[in-house]
This record gives sequence, structure tokens and C-alpha cells, in this order.
Amino acid sequence: MTPHGASMILRTGCTYKKRAEAMNFVTHMECSETGTRVSADKLRNLSPAGATLLVRYDLDRIAKEVDRDALAARPSGMWRYSELLPHHDLCEPVSLNETMTPLVSLKNSAPKGGELLVKDEGRLPTAAFKIRGLAMAVTMARHFGVTRIALPTNGNAGSALAVCAARAGLEAFVFCPEETPENNVREAALSGAHIWRVNGQIHECGRIVAEGCEEMGWFDVSTLKEPYRAEGKKTMGLELADQLGWEVPDVIFYPTGGGTGLVGMWKAFEELGALGWIGEKRPKMVCVQSTGCAPIVRAWEEGKEKAEPW
Repeated sequence: MTPHGASMILRTGCTYKKRAEAMNFVTHMECSETGTRVSADKLRNLSPAGATLLVRYDLDRIAKEVDRDALAARPSGMWRYSELLPHHDLCEPVSLNETMTPLVSLKNSAPKGGELLVKDEGRLPTAAFKIRGLAMAVTMARHFGVTRIALPTNGNAGSALAVCAARAGLEAFVFCPEETPENNVREAALSGAHIWRVNGQIHECGRIVAEGCEEMGWFDVSTLKEPYRAEGKKTMGLELADQLGWEVPDVIFYPTGGGTGLVGMWKAFEELGALGWIGEKRPKMVCVQSTGCAPIVRAWEEGKEKAEPW
């Protein structure tokens, strides 16, 4: 269904209604630092305080209207949890048939008496979890009338944006540092994005994207600079709980770039707890970064609340 819409289409277990009949469980967005509320009726980047915005839902209503166990009858994948996602009933998701990624047991490496599992996100389109966040961000950008979208990347976020934008009929612009691996650059380019190598690091790429918003008319989907990539990454946590019989692991080790997935998964567990779908237990979340670029690890070790550029 295009943004202008056909009357009704069934996709991934969710029914998309005419806009006048659309129902959504989103109540507002909230500044992650100050708690200030803003409406969710238009596309936004940061909060008035310059912080990441978090999407909030009417969880009491979801708890009354959605049967957790009935989800098992829906097709698997990130769109299975529609009511806990911002697009619900408003628009068709921009999807490349994302699957529920399997949990692979590493029996020979597990601690004695324990279990070690890998959630194999390589089964997703573009072979990475990046597709989750960008599929959601592109879905909402298209819903709000965006025709151009841009981000900085030094990895595979560019290819994820490129394929989602191509599927949505949007124009994608990708800026990456000169040292970005060639396969990442080529994959984004082959998927139809306009891509530039920048003589500088990722923060210089981010500056170009931010400064080009007004002149080029694109929407900036940089890490944690809009609210919807975290909502897409949240589905990792929703899937984990679902796959583990609505329990959560003791510990999650997460390969961390900007950290959107950590934010999203923790948000998922908090929302599931509020719904009564999981108990009070929460996993220990461990951020894992390369020794060559570890701003979150350094900030943690130094006791700082915010990470400085590496």
C-alpha cells in the first residue's frame, strides 16, 4: 500500500486500514534526558533539549486488547509485534521479509551448567541487525511524506538504508569515511544509494548530513538522532523473550557501535514487563566494542554519563 493507500492489505499478520479508520497505540514521544513530552504526529529528530526521543505507548490498552499467546499464530519476524511498533495500523511496513532470527546453541563453549546462545542476525536482509532499525525508520519517514533520506556510516548501515529506501521508493544518501571497507561501500551503491567517501572520520560525515538537511531536503536518520531506529532494534528484545518462552537471558553481550540496539532491547524488556508478559527479571547488558574504537567502554570505565568521540 502506498502512503495514499488502498483500502485494506494483509501483511505479516497485521491489517492496514484506511487512514481515517487507523488505530495506533502510540501516545507521545518523550525526551530521554528531561522526560519532556512532545506529540508523535509529525516526524522529528531530537527533543527540544537536543536528546534522543523515545516513543511511548498506551501499554494498559495493549495489555487489555492484545493476547500475548495469540502472537504465535502470526507470521514470525520483526513485524509480528505490530502493536508495540509505531507504524501499527497507520501504514504498510517497508519490509524485505525479515525473519525471526534463530538462536544457535554453542554447546562446546557454554559455561558448566549453563547455556550459551547466539542470535544469528546474519540471516536478515543485508546480513545484519542494522536492517531492523532502518526498516522502521524508513517506514515512518515514508509515512510522513519524506522523499529523501540520509545517514553517515562506516559499516553496513549504509546498505541497510539503501535497500529499504529502494523498496520504499525514496532517494538515499550515504556518507562514509574514506577507510570504510569496500564491500560496504559497493553494497550501498549497488542498492541504489548516492554514496560519497569523505576525507575524515564518522563525525565529519555526520556533520555533512546535518548541514545538508535544509539545502538538500533529506531527513537525517543518524544513530540516536531520530526515534524510530531504536524502535526497530527493539524487536531483537521482543523476539528473544518470545523465543525463550517469555523469559529473558541472564546476560546479553551486544556488539556495539552507537548503541541503538542496547537502548532498544532494554526498552523492549521494560515494555514487556509493564504489559505483564515477562516477570521482573532483567538481563545484564554488556556492551562489546573493538579496542580500536570503544567510546562507550571508555566512558563506562571512566564513570562518565556520556561518551566522547573516539
